[in-house]
Amino acid sequence: MRRVLIVDDEPQMTRALDINLKARHYDVATAPDGTTALRLAARKPPDAILLDLGLPDVPGIDVIIGLRVWTSLPIIVLSGRTDTTEKIAALDAGADDYLTKPFLMEELFARLRAVLRRPPAIDEPGTVTLADWLIDLGAYTAVPASGDGEPLHLTPTEWRLLTPLLRNPGRLVTGRRLLREVWGPEHEERTNYLRVYVACLRRKLEPDPAHPRHLITEPGLGYRFEP
Repeated sequence: MRRVLIVDDEPQMTRALDINLKARHYDVATAPDGTTALRLAARKPPDAILLDLGLPDVPGIDVIIGLRVWTSLPIIVLSGRTDTTEKIAALDAGADDYLTKPFLMEELFARLRAVLRRPPAIDEPGTVTLADWLIDLGAYTAVPASGDGEPLHLTPTEWRLLTPLLRNPGRLVTGRRLLREVWGPEHEERTNYLRVYVACLRRKLEPDPAHPRHLITEPGLGYRFEP
């Protein structure tokens, strides 16, 4: 049975989530504040965390940062804050997804199932399959998965952009993070760079670049690699 930790100081929200999770055969733990959440997660790591940002003791962003020091377990933020800046900050800190309150329970559970299906993040160089290509992140090579045909040429900039996406399968990587890692912090607002280079990667890697299945745009936030 999958175990989910709810971190929220609103009793009505906690109760609603607890009832709905148990009805779908999840094991549930609850924490009313960030300190308790960090302690429970360390003592018995859950399979996923549902986290409110407005906690009474420490900001939810700090809880995400504290968790990411030692674990890559899925974190879905559930927050009434609708500002895009808040969403980007949570995702930059390491959250996997962000759902604005109020939300439909069915949408929450669809997102929960999605994050629980994702393979873990790749911390060390490894091999990733993307459509018809076998990509070696350590050797920086892309060859046909069939074993037949010529290797694919990617520019150094394309490699720097593609690598963080492939290392975090299924997780949204913010545009700000990509711009910072590829071009430097002074270029964090140059979103046109991303559009141009992601389009190039899709033409090279996606079977149908006009309808990408693996390099997905999250409008206003960033990009996601779906295996």
